[in-house]
Amino acid sequence: MLELEMKLGGRSMMIHPVIALDKDSWTLIDTGTPGLSGEILAYAEQAGITGRPLSAIVLTHQDIDHIGSLPEFLEKAGAAPFEVYAHEDDRDTIDGKAPLLKFPPDRLQAELATLLDEVRISFENVFLRPSKTNVTRLMSDGETLPIGDGLTVIHTPGHTPGHVSLYHQASKTLIAGDALVIHNGELQCSSPYSTIDMGKAIRSLEKFKPFDIESVVCYHGGLIRGDINKLIAELIVRL
Repeated sequence: MLELEMKLGGRSMMIHPVIALDKDSWTLIDTGTPGLSGEILAYAEQAGITGRPLSAIVLTHQDIDHIGSLPEFLEKAGAAPFEVYAHEDDRDTIDGKAPLLKFPPDRLQAELATLLDEVRISFENVFLRPSKTNVTRLMSDGETLPIGDGLTVIHTPGHTPGHVSLYHQASKTLIAGDALVIHNGELQCSSPYSTIDMGKAIRSLEKFKPFDIESVVCYHGGLIRGDINKLIAELIVRL
């Protein structure tokens, strides 16, 4: 789990992408906001894994703080491309064929205007003026991805239509994306202020019940350990 500072819309907060390791490669789960690729690669270098190729980027959903640095990784890949995983219901946005659901064009342009030219141009070329599709592999609910000894895809719509969470059985870890957040040390459902369909987001929490979860990584909030299934069950009752 990485810890990066993201700045968006005049606000600053910490976000937590995840790196999954395999014997000969590594996978990045979510890319942060535009301009964060360098910090992510610095983390990878500190972990001693930059000698291995980046084999995949898994995008839990379409929000700009999750897909923002994808263009930079695509540029860096050059002739050695990696797989880009996403769910069908968010694919068009990630491919640049549909607008970001939560970023109206005027707000997006204002945000892009604050970026370095190279970062802004890279973002625009991939998401606003795409010359090719970005998603190379679609994820489906219940599928096990060949990453990190197996990541189970859990389609958890609500925050966005194509939001997914991932379960790593070997470590009993849930990578929740934005389906769950940690606020003041407490596990909570995704924020209603940034969720497309709160009813669906709440119902999606039921999909975590079959999994034996000892740790959960929330993109906003970080890591929490313990009897996570109990915490989620209590959360569902409260909602």
